[in-house]
Amino acid sequence: MRVTHRPKRCVILGAGTGGTLAANRLRKTHEEEELVIDIVDQNNQHVYQPGLLFVPFGLAEPEEIVRRRDRQLHRGITYHQSAIEAVDLSNDVVTLENGTTLGYDVLLVATGSVLQPEETEGLSGPGWLDTVFTFYDVEGATALAEKLETFDSGRLVINVVDMPVKCPVAPLEFAFLADWYFTERGVRDNISITYVTPLDGAFTKPTASMALTSLLEEKGIELRTEFNTAEVDGEAGLLIGYDGTEIPFDLAVVIPLHGGAEYVNNSPGLGDELGFVPTNNATLQSEVAPNVFVIGDAADIPASKAGSVTHFEGEVLIENMEAFLDGRDLEAEFDGHANCFIETGFSKALLIDFNYETEPLRGHYPGPVGLPLLKESRLNHIGKLMFQSFYWHGLLPGRDLPGLSADMPTFGKRLPTEDEASLTTTTGDTQT
Repeated sequence: MRVTHRPKRCVILGAGTGGTLAANRLRKTHEEEELVIDIVDQNNQHVYQPGLLFVPFGLAEPEEIVRRRDRQLHRGITYHQSAIEAVDLSNDVVTLENGTTLGYDVLLVATGSVLQPEETEGLSGPGWLDTVFTFYDVEGATALAEKLETFDSGRLVINVVDMPVKCPVAPLEFAFLADWYFTERGVRDNISITYVTPLDGAFTKPTASMALTSLLEEKGIELRTEFNTAEVDGEAGLLIGYDGTEIPFDLAVVIPLHGGAEYVNNSPGLGDELGFVPTNNATLQSEVAPNVFVIGDAADIPASKAGSVTHFEGEVLIENMEAFLDGRDLEAEFDGHANCFIETGFSKALLIDFNYETEPLRGHYPGPVGLPLLKESRLNHIGKLMFQSFYWHGLLPGRDLPGLSADMPTFGKRLPTEDEASLTTTTGDTQT
């Protein structure tokens, strides 16, 4: 008598960077008879999010950074376009808002983080998309591009409401590019630029924060730290802090609060109070159920919510998901590796590379003859521009890039002395 085995089922929630690369990697290593892969997202527009930074300055058009989600998936992956209603952890079932139910043997949460402007008083009220904008979505970035074309004088304020946010260096990049943009238009002397953050410095990592603070000073950009935004008054042109402090503006570019996807809060036991999923920092297995894994911004791990992190997580994640499906121990570990190109204007960029334990260091990446770290260069700017092609044709399809691994490399870097390491340990903040 011939015995047939039911294929195992993998359900992936979210067809953004993490969900897409994971689905494609799994499909490459498993036949459909072994593993059925379903992936869910509420729309069919995949946005290359780093490109949103360039739209307000006329350096990219919206149609250049948006593609269909289903066309990024390999054959043999079923795409469901629907919002997610809830996850039933007890019965291993996902319910979609269109009525579909998907049972799973392993679940991957990859729904990222979402903007929550409604959580800040006044932010999405009068003045929204008139004097107050964000560039963190296509609508906001496009509207801001039109506004900047006619903004010739006044006070520009860039405000991060709270951490964590997607790509934590992007607000700083916006400030640097604004300095370049207004200089090119010949109106920089008529415009003051202020960067307002709840952090005690320009960035969370002390070594990077010092370098970025110096750049802000060089470019005449005021830095306001430890400002906790309670209200944005678009009509009066004021940021109002919880302590009553006011910062006036003529144009505010605000990065709203971020939280997990709405369905997470509708799924008992799945998420924390912010809607992120408790996750093992090393294995990327969730702490809510052994057959639930997490990738990218949806996880509560103390790493940057950035595309590079998702990329590096992918290799570890797939190895551990496969181990789980095979009934083996999870042995692969993610070290928190992140690297970020920071556009500084005038066709230059700065690169930082770090992980859970190691601060951004000087040197080169990924080796001694690579890109310069913690230093402005045209080579880094070119690297940032080239990444878009790699994103669509390498990262999303699940290809490995020779010479780049998930682990943070130390070759080619100047390691800190004991005194320097002690300083960053006592003053650093691992959540970026």
